[in-house]
Amino acid sequence: MTRALVDIESITENEKQVGEYLLHYLSGLAAGSGGNVEAMMVTPNRFNVYAEWGEPVVVLSTHMDTVPPFFPSSEDDSNIYGRGSCDAKGIIAAMIASAEKLIEAGTRNFGLLFVVGEERNSAGAEVAARSPRGARYLINGEPTESKVALGSKGILRCEVIAAGKMAHSAYPELGDSAIEKLLDALDSIRRMPLPADLVLGKTTLNIGTISGGRAPNIIPDAAKAELAIRLVSDGRQIDRALRAAVGDRAEVKEILSLPAMRFAALDGFPTSVVAFTTDIPVLAPAWGEPFLFGPGSIHVAHTTQEKISKRELLDAVDTYANMTRTLLSRGQALHA
Repeated sequence: MTRALVDIESITENEKQVGEYLLHYLSGLAAGSGGNVEAMMVTPNRFNVYAEWGEPVVVLSTHMDTVPPFFPSSEDDSNIYGRGSCDAKGIIAAMIASAEKLIEAGTRNFGLLFVVGEERNSAGAEVAARSPRGARYLINGEPTESKVALGSKGILRCEVIAAGKMAHSAYPELGDSAIEKLLDALDSIRRMPLPADLVLGKTTLNIGTISGGRAPNIIPDAAKAELAIRLVSDGRQIDRALRAAVGDRAEVKEILSLPAMRFAALDGFPTSVVAFTTDIPVLAPAWGEPFLFGPGSIHVAHTTQEKISKRELLDAVDTYANMTRTLLSRGQALHA
């Protein structure tokens, strides 16, 4: 299943085909086990996939989309390779396999939620958050090296957009270079002091893309950079500092802002802290108290060496089932 999912290209905003695959598979599973499955529309061509068995106390969730570029699956004795193998299509496969294990054992009152858009702006999670199903606990899947994460950094994604005036490059005094404005703004941004946290570590800033200009002999009238800042503290303070650093040289446009998160531990499960961001700030608390766990390493996600260990993937099936049972028991105890 992991290889089948990897081989369906689903770069953000192109998740329809992988959604259809999951909708078909889970509909077949639900039909033979008393479950219900639905497509949760996000845009006309994009949808989340939700399945439930009984009245869900626990929901396992991760995302269908991947970052570019797409490359298909391959495998050797130890690993499966390909875009999304660990982030997060192997996790989807492990969650579905754990659901099958739970169903076979007669377990009910859990669900699966697979969303679109996590790699860009959490569009699928935003829609799901407006339509919760009463779950008390959420198990979110991301590559945490098979440890339950106690915290994750937030994120501030933004665009820095500079405007100028075109002119012949032989007469630069007649124009106004947007690229030079952008470079000056980015230089000031790189000099910003960034806070640190004892648990989550340092705030980090990445200038991910730069674009602009028309030709080498034209003074550029437009330029843009895309930034991702990994937050360990109040994102509003970083946003204010960012805008102050840019000043009137460019416009700062916020794309996404999600806070840093702290999570509870689960007895008997090893723990860690991760530096990446997830859909949890959007999904919680509507979908319940969150826990973060998944096989695979974030260090190979978003790279051309993305892979997941077959052994770790199979072990995650049992771990997801055990986490679900643990939280179902906790939920029953609270209800009693």
